[in-house]
Amino acid sequence: MSKLTDVPKRILIGRALRSDRLGETLLPKRIALPVFASDPLSSVAYAPGEVLLVLSIAGVTAYHFSPWIAVAVVVLMFTVVASYRQNVHAYPSGGGDYEVATTNLGPKAGLTVASALLVDYVLTVAVSISSGIENLGSAIPFVVEHKVACAIGVIVLLTLMNLRGVRESGSLFAIPTYIFVAGVFTMIAWGAFRGLVLDDTMRAPTADYAIKPEHQGLAGFALVFLLLRAFSSGCAALTGVEAISNGVPAFRKPKSKNAATTLAAMGLLAVTMFCGIIALAAATDVRMAENPARDLVHNGVPLGPDYVQHPVIAQVAEAVFGADSILFIVLAAATALVLFLAANTAYNGFPLLGSILAQDRYLPRQLHTRGDRLAFSNGIVLLAGAAALLVGIYGADSTRLIQLYIVGVFVSFTLSQTGMVRHWNRHLATEKDQAKRRHMIRSRAINAFGAFFTGLVLVVVLVTKFTHGAWVALLGMVIFYATMTAIRKHYDRVAAEIAAPEGPSDDLVRPSRVHSVVLISKIHRPALRALAYAKLMRSDTLEALSVNVDPAETKALREEWERRGIDVPLKILDSPYREITRPIIEYVKSLRKESPRDAVSVIIPEYVVGHWYEHLLHNQSALRLKGRLLFTPGIMVTSVPYQLQSSEAAKRRARRQQDWNAPGSVRRGPAQVRSKESTERKS
Repeated sequence: MSKLTDVPKRILIGRALRSDRLGETLLPKRIALPVFASDPLSSVAYAPGEVLLVLSIAGVTAYHFSPWIAVAVVVLMFTVVASYRQNVHAYPSGGGDYEVATTNLGPKAGLTVASALLVDYVLTVAVSISSGIENLGSAIPFVVEHKVACAIGVIVLLTLMNLRGVRESGSLFAIPTYIFVAGVFTMIAWGAFRGLVLDDTMRAPTADYAIKPEHQGLAGFALVFLLLRAFSSGCAALTGVEAISNGVPAFRKPKSKNAATTLAAMGLLAVTMFCGIIALAAATDVRMAENPARDLVHNGVPLGPDYVQHPVIAQVAEAVFGADSILFIVLAAATALVLFLAANTAYNGFPLLGSILAQDRYLPRQLHTRGDRLAFSNGIVLLAGAAALLVGIYGADSTRLIQLYIVGVFVSFTLSQTGMVRHWNRHLATEKDQAKRRHMIRSRAINAFGAFFTGLVLVVVLVTKFTHGAWVALLGMVIFYATMTAIRKHYDRVAAEIAAPEGPSDDLVRPSRVHSVVLISKIHRPALRALAYAKLMRSDTLEALSVNVDPAETKALREEWERRGIDVPLKILDSPYREITRPIIEYVKSLRKESPRDAVSVIIPEYVVGHWYEHLLHNQSALRLKGRLLFTPGIMVTSVPYQLQSSEAAKRRARRQQDWNAPGSVRRGPAQVRSKESTERKS
């Protein structure tokens, strides 16, 4: 079984890495940028479109508000980036928002932040991949026809890439991310040159369409509500900003400085691309509608259900570069690819946060364990499963999924910045150095403004998106919060129950006697070995125990027992209903009831086989018995293994596999030697 699973595992994720090679997986800034910032960078592919979709409710005349909404998003982005730069310097351990909130606002606030971030990471994968599938589907009809299956396939592929380790996945993701960024900046620069210098007329493919407004002539509170909803949709550009503060331990030294630099570079790139696309969309007369089949009109006729609405970035690129140009094709391909890779932000943030929560006993301890490639494999698999489930439920529809988005991230933004204000207040109360105090006061002002602004946006998001799907995200947060609280209570209860006492206790009192029972079905080598082992234990009393299921077999067992003259008393239990487990359990319980201070040792002979399918043919009664006996107090269960020939053959195969050298491994040398040589070269 081990061989069957090990070979595919090595092919898919590579050789296991030694723990002392963890430092080799740390990221330089050029790799950390696409690893941790691919989500906010790629969001410019759909965030501008979300703004225009909401504004289209009031008709094309509302599009002139889009630049002002872009300015508000830019101010918010710079505020959040500046605030998180304070976070990475103050809390470089990788806890991010969770650590800040827990330390300064208490465990409940920290758990609320953790719940929000976990929901947001799952949604990041679902939204990014669904959006990428839709972009790819505009060119490949097969993808649209099987969008759920294709989306889940991409999730599986990304999972395998991340299981190979953060360094390798980062290297793979860096190239398309940088191509996308370069392509967007080229499009903005060339579009500005054509429009401002050459005075060319650039028109999007939808420029000749009219929009049929759902609500015409909006004014007053209705217009304000519409603009706030458009702003909240544009805030999708900020998702993933917090991932860098959660991933500081993955950076090379100096970790905090490199993380802060990467954060600033990400913010500058994201806002420039977002504003550039909004400006070009206005200049090229892009038209978008929430229901394009009905609300987009050409020559007075609705476009109908066969019309496929392309994203804003695709329409702008077609207007700037031309529909058949190489630059347009390259940017379209890079956009679809980078939307898939944007999920990598969550693949790095979710497992790291899950590891910290597991260390604090809020999640299963398995999430704190690194896998073969020094990545948090269990967290990666858990994230993939949750995202695939969400994609299946919502049919890989990014328009439906995005309504659930950004609620969690603004909950974490607000609580984190509030916690940072309390952090600086606490330090200012004891700090005497004036230079440090000035720095702290400035940092506190940045975090205070960030807390106010993100809190305001959180209210806007909840009010404008609650009925459109935000309630699902809130429900997910509640479920995560309740689950983690229950897990922590369980771990605390178990820890209190098994804690070693300081004084005398019943656990330190030796049993009065040990009564050993050897289970026998027939006389064979495993049974004789179990009897010999039981005699070696020198128990106070020893007996063999069998269950009478077949009278003929029981009679033959008794005769063989007497013929061999085995000096251990044999007790036969009647079983009128041909059960094996229940009579043994009842007999063992009766021994305990007669002498509560005695310990009962149940010894079970078992076969050791070499093939996975042989496990189905042996030891089933032993497994059931052990499972029941574990819940019976005062009962000790001992397995006496007997190795069959197939297990010996499996052992020889494993030894040959261990001694086998892969092609080139002799040239490379053993792992320890290679590690030492690489250290010497670095020094």
